[in-house]
Amino acid sequence: SSGINAEWPLRPGGRDKMENEDLLRWGWPEDVWFHVDKLSSAHVYLRLNKGEGVDAIPKELVDQCCQLVKANSIQGCKMAAVDVVYTPYPNLKKTGDMVAGQVGFHKNKRVVKVNVEKNNEVWKKLEKTREERDVDLKLEREGRDREDQEELKKRKKVQREMEKVQIEKERKEREMKSYKLMDANPDLCTSNQFDNESDAERELVDDFM
Repeated sequence: SSGINAEWPLRPGGRDKMENEDLLRWGWPEDVWFHVDKLSSAHVYLRLNKGEGVDAIPKELVDQCCQLVKANSIQGCKMAAVDVVYTPYPNLKKTGDMVAGQVGFHKNKRVVKVNVEKNNEVWKKLEKTREERDVDLKLEREGRDREDQEELKKRKKVQREMEKVQIEKERKEREMKSYKLMDANPDLCTSNQFDNESDAERELVDDFM
């Protein structure tokens, strides 16, 4: 991967079509996918923080990602300018009739297209920050999903506790209202008491009859 920005990790595509397939399969919901439009090129993934969208990516970083896919395109690297498309990873669509490395989109309106001119200065900076390492994509994604599930469990637990507190608060408020009503109307309590005594007396009389 290339250490362009510590806040947004960048991952260039696989060494071949099969590795690109692994990237397509095990990408993260926070990833943004870059590719040269209508030409063969590397698949580049930019990992955002949770809750961020493509609008959060600084223009400089978008330019760097675009230069990276252009430089890693057999045809595109020879051209003065190319169109580059990028979109959130969840918008990528892979169907059974597509060849290895081929991908489509669920919604075209979520795809951003930019025209990119060759910039050797940016590319040289990228090369200096390049770091090659083997990554278990499946293991990374499974770890990410486990963390997501744990966070969801914690949020649900907090929500349940808040609901319990609210229920108890409403119960106490009802009790207070009831006490205040009895204090304001002492005859109501006496009347209820007489009614109960009358009921008891009637039951006693019924028993003797």
